[in-house]
Amino acid sequence: MLRKILICASSITLLLTSSAFSQVFEDRVYSEHVLSVRLFPQGSQQDSQLDAPVVSINDSKSLVLLFDDIAYDPEQYSAKLIHCDVDWKKSALRNNDFSISFNEYNIQEYSYSVNTRIPYIHYSFTVPRVTKSGNYVLKVYRNRNEDDVILTRRFMVYEDLFSIGASIVPPTQTEDRRTLQQINVVVNYSKVDLIDPTTQVSVVIRQNQRWDNAKYLNKPTFLNQISKSIRYEPFDGGSTFRAGNEFRFVDLRFIRATGVNIAEIKVEETAIFANALADRPRPGGVYSQYLDMNGQYMIYTNDRPGGNPEVESEYIYTTFYLQAEAGRDIRMLGALTAWGKSPESKMVYEPKTGLYTTSILMKQGWYDYQYAFSTGAGFDSYPIEGSFFETENEYEVLVYYRALGSRYDQLVGYVYLHPNRRRI
Repeated sequence: MLRKILICASSITLLLTSSAFSQVFEDRVYSEHVLSVRLFPQGSQQDSQLDAPVVSINDSKSLVLLFDDIAYDPEQYSAKLIHCDVDWKKSALRNNDFSISFNEYNIQEYSYSVNTRIPYIHYSFTVPRVTKSGNYVLKVYRNRNEDDVILTRRFMVYEDLFSIGASIVPPTQTEDRRTLQQINVVVNYSKVDLIDPTTQVSVVIRQNQRWDNAKYLNKPTFLNQISKSIRYEPFDGGSTFRAGNEFRFVDLRFIRATGVNIAEIKVEETAIFANALADRPRPGGVYSQYLDMNGQYMIYTNDRPGGNPEVESEYIYTTFYLQAEAGRDIRMLGALTAWGKSPESKMVYEPKTGLYTTSILMKQGWYDYQYAFSTGAGFDSYPIEGSFFETENEYEVLVYYRALGSRYDQLVGYVYLHPNRRRI
């Protein structure tokens, strides 16, 4: 009988362990009263909050997590780091393999909002240093209960083990040259003994800090063992992206005046409401160049110059409108909607007005966004936004390496591409 109980217990343990390792971690907020979540490298400039959450393992710069809790009293929040493989599943590393100290940290730095109509508590947490490169997930939970998760955020730590070169070129398919952008990658591995590049090396390319349409390259197009270089220049479109269009935006830095693309602001005693100008599809026409933030947003207020925008900015209940035909599943894309994954990203059609609408509680600042059809293959913005090769986008190339006998994927190279960078 005892033997059966031990076998049963062992089976349950294996099942739970297998489930934990098979889970794919995402950027996600699990609590509806937690807003304005951002994870970025610390910097002295205001626009550092637009940068991707990527740091070098040797860099003195740390990542900082910021978020607001719409509440009157602070909560006991804790944070934990999870090391992941290239597919964002938990790696085989134990906590003490990558963590310098005990892998549970109390989030103790918080501030109350100052004279805002909707009260909130602003939290800040500096991500601790780690000893291994690779993919990481920062998990924040309540009352030291890891099952009571409020948010998860991905970040990457890289080491300069491989030399990486990358460039944006017109696609090999001539019929798509006006709408697509192709990323060619060259990897030099002279510092390591590489046996099989198809199994030991993985290249990931993402556009504008998005994960939903990232490209994963495992098959090289050219391998030179003499120069120890690998080229990824796929002819099948494996590294091409829809160039898209410059992002739409709204300016919510003011509450006493209407910012750009805001139709009206209504300030009440306990809340503030805003209506954006109605948007229209723009698939045709010619490319129009203007500054944007490539889908990100920045917290800022012009109503209290010289103050701290993180605790002095108001929250505004903002409604967006899109003129489009009924019967389609339309989503708003951008960092403000977790690139279409938040419930607020779904546009609802109003028969009386003939407009799609959605309303989002947003902190004062500048917000980029676009619209897209939701399909079985993901989001398709081309019919609504159009696509032009000239569009300015940001690309990141991440190269992972799995050494023979290793238990994890190292992030051995990182390149940030921003040709003709135009940022607000």
